[in-house]
Amino acid sequence: MKILITGGLGQIGSHVAEMFLARGDEVCVIDNLATGRKEHLEDNPNLRVEIASIADNDLVHGLFENFRPDCVVHAAASYKDPNDWYNDSLTNCVGGSNIVKASVNFEVKRFIYFQTSLCYGLNPIEQPITLSHPKLPASTSYAITKTANEDFLEISGLDFVTFRLANVIGPRNVAGPLPIFYQRLKDGKQCFVTKSRRDFVFVKDLAKVVLQACDGIGYGAYHFSSGSDVPIEELYNAVVKAMGFSEFPKAEIKELGEDDVVSILLDPSRTFEDFGEIKFTPIEETVSQAISYFKEFGTLGEYTHLRLNKEKSD
Repeated sequence: MKILITGGLGQIGSHVAEMFLARGDEVCVIDNLATGRKEHLEDNPNLRVEIASIADNDLVHGLFENFRPDCVVHAAASYKDPNDWYNDSLTNCVGGSNIVKASVNFEVKRFIYFQTSLCYGLNPIEQPITLSHPKLPASTSYAITKTANEDFLEISGLDFVTFRLANVIGPRNVAGPLPIFYQRLKDGKQCFVTKSRRDFVFVKDLAKVVLQACDGIGYGAYHFSSGSDVPIEELYNAVVKAMGFSEFPKAEIKELGEDDVVSILLDPSRTFEDFGEIKFTPIEETVSQAISYFKEFGTLGEYTHLRLNKEKSD
């Protein structure tokens, strides 16, 4: 099978690429290195790497024309700055629509997309959230632009699966609390946590299900979620443990920001029905693997799609 992966040098894309390469598939990745790294994928005769932007429509057309993928895994996304509406729109909307349109034009057999759970808004009307919950993305630039691209996909006529994600973490994790906790603790700075809860899922667990989707299992929208959440403080404690501190550094507890939410817990029942039992990796093992990666490669910065007050980021 020939697989084209956008954002293929990022956290999700590179893990998916590794699994396809391990079973002998041909893989072409495109990445602009905004948050991806070349060292995430080793040289392989079945791997082609294109350092470019999916917002370049002519380049995307030429890539599809030359490679002729059977399946597209669209993992590219812009999310580094919640106030950077331009780049979020350029990558997530313009670039995303380029990928969808090229997939239609070159008759891609299967399209896999990743959507943020913030598509349901900051005040979901039910917990856990079912797939029938209306989309209410007008909370962050990231949610708005990712939802727009999902809408393009839904009207495209493509055979697709879209995974609306819980908090995916693990090695190569760039944004969110995990790399922020690690970097601040490493630098001797105090961390803060809120009283929010999240469902943290291991990136390699997701990648296994993506392979199933590319092979033809499922259709339409799914929640990739364990179905349970934990306090953010539990993630912090796991990071402290994995880093081996002799004295436990206490985190400050702060109130939620205006664009944060206490919990967005997704109902994964349809996913389990169609993809079967998923053995989710415990958070301690997930964090341990991530910390090993950070120790070798470092982090890329304290990126989050949430707006942080200056006092929180010092």
